[in-house]
Amino acid sequence: MEIGVPKEIKDREFRVGLSPASVRVCTDRGYAIFVETGAGLGSGFTDEDYTQAGAKIVPNSEQAWNRELVVKVKEPLPEEYGLMQKGQLLFTFLHLAANRGLTEGLISAGVNAIAYETVELPDQRLPLLTPMSIIAGRLSVQFGARFLERASGGRGVLLGGVPGVKPGKVVILGGGIVGTEAAKMAVGLGAIVQILDINVDRLSYLESIFGSRVEYLYSSSAQIEAVVPDADLVIGAVLVLGRRAPTLVSRSLVSKMRPGSVIVDVAVDQGGCVETLRTTSHSDPIYVEEGVVHYGVPNMPGAVPWTATQALNNSTLPYLLQLANQGLKALDANPALAKGLNVEHGRLVHPAVREVFPDLAD
Repeated sequence: MEIGVPKEIKDREFRVGLSPASVRVCTDRGYAIFVETGAGLGSGFTDEDYTQAGAKIVPNSEQAWNRELVVKVKEPLPEEYGLMQKGQLLFTFLHLAANRGLTEGLISAGVNAIAYETVELPDQRLPLLTPMSIIAGRLSVQFGARFLERASGGRGVLLGGVPGVKPGKVVILGGGIVGTEAAKMAVGLGAIVQILDINVDRLSYLESIFGSRVEYLYSSSAQIEAVVPDADLVIGAVLVLGRRAPTLVSRSLVSKMRPGSVIVDVAVDQGGCVETLRTTSHSDPIYVEEGVVHYGVPNMPGAVPWTATQALNNSTLPYLLQLANQGLKALDANPALAKGLNVEHGRLVHPAVREVFPDLAD
């Protein structure tokens, strides 16, 4: 099978679908890999690195896309819709529930689109989303701390405080992978940390990790309204598989936060859980609404591509090899991979996305 690896064109998206190490595994098994020139430079991989791994370097995106299986990191952008081909396998992040245009583009093209974020194991773990969630969770506090600095438009709060001055307060909405990793960073910095979640068992698990260093709260409208106004940093870490994130923080609640406070919504690629949140980019990451600094970059791990590309490949490679070996038949042998199928031969098939776009489900 021929596998194409186009260069990512999303704003400052420096990750790449396959690392040279992954290419070596594929070529050793007899698969032909076609990498667009410069695709790996942002992650620290040269064309020569890929050539030595057995890949063929192609001069443009068209030649990378013109393959049976295309491996990416982020969803195709409108400029790429015309490059997709009927019957082609596409393996990448998609987040269709928040992107009707892309959903329509995939259906129209007739591709078979498998989304990393909906590949799901029997125990409900998301093996391909998890590594990026870990990175995004850790970065959410790193970026939040940066934009709390006065020079970046924030209140001028040091999250860890100093002797004689209280630490900053971090409120984390959601106790999943992103929320857990955000809490690790915030606790490490010495901040006051509150985690809200609707799963009491998850809160109990988090208590076993952090002990008394974190306050664990059952998430309700009343509880959110009680804690958000006093937060220096609010992190949206909500995930509802395959669906848009629910709006947990209203505009009126944002207006009650102190001027210069910061919101980092990691759920932005699923629509965001803050009413005032809109998508931003690495080149223009923040804006101020209701006096509060908002950060809504949907591809946060793209800021650390050397780490993120390798972490992603460690998880995606076994599934990619199954697809390369069996094509769509791999889904029959691997139920977890089958759950990643969002669009098949021009039909929207993922149940959660079909509920979001019922008119596209027929």
